Amino acid sequence: MAGIKALVGLSFSGAIGLTFLLLGCALEQYGVYWPLFVLIFYVLSPIPTFISRRLSDDTDSSSNACRELAYFLTTGIVVSAFGLPIVLARTTTITWGACGLVMTGNAVIFLTIFGFFVVFGGGDDFSWEQW
Repeated sequence: MAGIKALVGLSFSGAIGLTFLLLGCALEQYGVYWPLFVLIFYVLSPIPTFISRRLSDDTDSSSNACRELAYFLTTGIVVSAFGLPIVLARTTTITWGACGLVMTGNAVIFLTIFGFFVVFGGGDDFSWEQW
């Protein structure tokens, strides 16, 4: 039952993050949909970690090069997701208010993705690692 509550909480926080992103695009004073390119970063961010967990073995306690590379790539993707709205706002493609809403949505979504890995990342019976 705890897995179901965690899944419902994570889906609720993901919906709140997407609401902030869509508000940054669709409100009348903003009205530009360029910040939706951040959705690509949301899809790309967990992929290196999924691949490294599939390829690496957890038997040794030393650092694993595959896992370290996955953390590096994930960090680059997350920083790029936070950098894109800033670059769009600096070039006056979007306004700074839309940038703030998109940044808030980014924070909520990436915390949700991190929460997914914390809750479902262990090797227990109810795990999503088979994906």
